[in-house]
Amino acid sequence: MEYKRIQTKKIYEEVAESIIDMVKNEQLRPGEKLPSVEQLAKNFDVGKSAIREALSGLRSMGILEMKQGEGTYVKSFDPSKFSLPVTTAFLMKKDDVKELYELRKILEVGTASLAAKVHKEEDLIPIEKALIVMGNAKGNEELAASADTDFHVAIADATHNQMLINLIASVSNLISETIRETRRVLLYSENRSEKLYVEHEQIFKAIRNREPEHAHEQMYEHLNEVNKELFQYIDETLE
Repeated sequence: MEYKRIQTKKIYEEVAESIIDMVKNEQLRPGEKLPSVEQLAKNFDVGKSAIREALSGLRSMGILEMKQGEGTYVKSFDPSKFSLPVTTAFLMKKDDVKELYELRKILEVGTASLAAKVHKEEDLIPIEKALIVMGNAKGNEELAASADTDFHVAIADATHNQMLINLIASVSNLISETIRETRRVLLYSENRSEKLYVEHEQIFKAIRNREPEHAHEQMYEHLNEVNKELFQYIDETLE
């Protein structure tokens, strides 16, 4: 029996969603000043830190703006065109995501190459299993995202380099969340599931065929392409 992992929203995400709904419903209008952090904390019955995080995220999303010495205001934009999921938008603060994808390239490109060199035949089983699950997800994006994460972790395991495995494990939660949210953004904007599957399939084939340079190239191209399309979508959505 498989149990679906329960994803819980953070308090600041709920606050942010409420503020977005207020903007969409015109309870808050462009140019209108928001109450103080203290007042918002009382209104939402949450801590001030949650309010500050929510406001920070909404500013980074282009919904609010801070006027020095005056306060926080609603920016002029078309709410009907705002389609980026709140959890994604908080995760997708550009500098953080840029650094994460730089880290993934450093770690996972070399990992794929090493796995192609040193893997044992039994190491291919969990990689291929994750690929099969991904291909058979048929619109179940939670299942596909979980398999996507399993795919990358299984490649690390196939290196038999314990320090590398531990290093990947130390950031696996962040990578897992990023994979899930990135897939949501890309598949939300267009049907990209088949392309994502093919990219993973090419990585697997290169590892299976013991082609380290090709595995290196395929992993780099995959991460680079996802990164490029992700930022393009965010830029277009938040213009």
